[in-house]
Amino acid sequence: MRKNIAIIMGGYSSEYQISLKSGNVVYNSLNKNRFNAYRIHVFKDEWVFVDGNDLEFPIDKNDFSVLVNKTKITFDCVFNAIHGSPGEDGFMQSYFKLISMPQTSCNAYQAGLTFNKRDCLSVLKPYGILSAESYYLNLGDIILEDDIIAKVGLPCFVKANKAGSSFGISKVHKKEALQAAIDNSFKEDDEIIIESFLDGMEVSVGVITYQGKTKVLPITEIVSENDFFDYEAKYLGKSQEITPARLSNTQEEKVNAVAKKIYNVLKMKGFTRSEFIFKNGEPHLIEINTVPGLTNESILPQQATEAGITVAELFESAIDEALR
Repeated sequence: MRKNIAIIMGGYSSEYQISLKSGNVVYNSLNKNRFNAYRIHVFKDEWVFVDGNDLEFPIDKNDFSVLVNKTKITFDCVFNAIHGSPGEDGFMQSYFKLISMPQTSCNAYQAGLTFNKRDCLSVLKPYGILSAESYYLNLGDIILEDDIIAKVGLPCFVKANKAGSSFGISKVHKKEALQAAIDNSFKEDDEIIIESFLDGMEVSVGVITYQGKTKVLPITEIVSENDFFDYEAKYLGKSQEITPARLSNTQEEKVNAVAKKIYNVLKMKGFTRSEFIFKNGEPHLIEINTVPGLTNESILPQQATEAGITVAELFESAIDEALR
């Protein structure tokens, strides 16, 4: 008997358009012999099921069901394709936990922790996970530019602490540009993180639970045409994404081991994609994504293909793990 799968997409952040693309890739890829797929748009003002004719039917949030032509539809599992809030920060995970609904991404605590870059890096530091030198600011803090530069140096990166897809991030080369970069980041979040520039190869490492086991996917090397791996580089073709990455055996073994250690230490499940930069031969963690992009241009599907896993198999495995 086919399972009813709700694919949640959209969300409350600047990433909603990317999420809609990811969700539709999942919708079009799922095995129709095993699953009945339903597109669920989640926005602040409405949660709706969107049928094949683009008609919308409101979701009953009491039990996450939908009434279509007087027939109540319930779901066996939720496929989470929401990047950013509320799909990647723990809110949807908590909601589904409360109503006992299986879902494909990590649990609420892990989602909330990894979505908060500075908290995540702080938790992982005692486990020997290396990262850039950093300086934290909350909205309303006194901004001491000389102290910031003394701590992280120039150039540096100014980032929204809880945002993805390179929204709210700037690379700062001169002290005079620091305030504008801080203001830009505060448009996305009330917390920001300022990090030292790591000059080295950037790689992206997908780690997933596949067929019941933790699996590290082939590594992707990021070569941006822009000053860094920003939104244009990620989504508008301004970068090379080379899979497998041009790493030595030693580099590959090191970053694989670190990525897998992070996945296991944090007790992750579902898909993750972690970004690293090599400095002095050692991988330094930049961030962890727990609902990575799933569009045709996205890195994780590229890595799965390189590993001999089709996108249909990738998505099917995530649902099987959630139902297990």
